[in-house]
Amino acid sequence: MPPEAVFDVTKLDFNRVVADQEGIRRVNPQRFEMEHLNAIVHLDRERNLIVGYKDVGADEFWVRGHMPGYPLLPGVLMCEAGAQLCSYYSVISDLLQEGYFIGFGGLEQVRFRGVVRPGDRLVLVAKAHKLHRRQTVFTVQGFVGAVMVFHGEIIGVPMPRAAAPAAATAEVGA
Repeated sequence: MPPEAVFDVTKLDFNRVVADQEGIRRVNPQRFEMEHLNAIVHLDRERNLIVGYKDVGADEFWVRGHMPGYPLLPGVLMCEAGAQLCSYYSVISDLLQEGYFIGFGGLEQVRFRGVVRPGDRLVLVAKAHKLHRRQTVFTVQGFVGAVMVFHGEIIGVPMPRAAAPAAATAEVGA
């Protein structure tokens, strides 16, 4: 049995966009093939709850090979989309130092309960249980229509936006 839904996604107004693709890009660093959120459509700071979605396209990089003739959105990409939603919420909650974002730190109790195919809208719901500058923990649920297709906990950790300069990395044997 799937867990109880933390939010009734059937009551969402998808025309009421809190953040579109450009708004998400101002917060999250992912680009190109690794952008897995199209919009944020609900934000409830009192309940530490956020809802967004990913429209699954027929031209995405994984479609040709996962699975030929019956393309299925890989579970790891469902989790990545959920992690990007959690990262967005964590950053706008002002718990991080300037120049940091929340990176994917881990997964717990993840279960996949349905398929997501090109043409589907994967609706993602995340509820924060722990919001701290050193770690975040969210319950995340994914839906296609009213059907829960995955759920689990996503752990986030702070990461600097800029990579360390190459000169700061010591060469082996130098």
